[in-house]
Amino acid sequence: KALRNKRWDKAFHTAENGVISEITEAAIEEDRNMKATIVIEHIIQASDVAHTMQHWHIYQKWNERLFDEMFSAFECGRSATNPADGWYKGELWFFDNYVIPLAKKLDECGVFGVASDECLFNAIENR
Repeated sequence: KALRNKRWDKAFHTAENGVISEITEAAIEEDRNMKATIVIEHIIQASDVAHTMQHWHIYQKWNERLFDEMFSAFECGRSATNPADGWYKGELWFFDNYVIPLAKKLDECGVFGVASDECLFNAIENR
């Protein structure tokens, strides 16, 4: 995660200590390619948890299905952990440490246009 955050900062924030390197055509293309790669990586991550950034009824529908799947695995002996133990606390942690920071990055880069802001708003509201 730290490496991902460092790459994000390098691509989307100004040069450290206010020092701006010489701007060349190659540097501009490298910067554009790095941003595109990082944005694609974040879109892939968002696709896995997209339900958490949608309206409440969508989040609730898919989260309930996830819980049912995990509980079924527990009942059948395929999982040693009962998902009911700590589910709420786990969801809060997941929103605070993964979903909301991811939604903020998607909003910052503007990859989804105005929908980026909506994703962030829904993630915060669903938390």
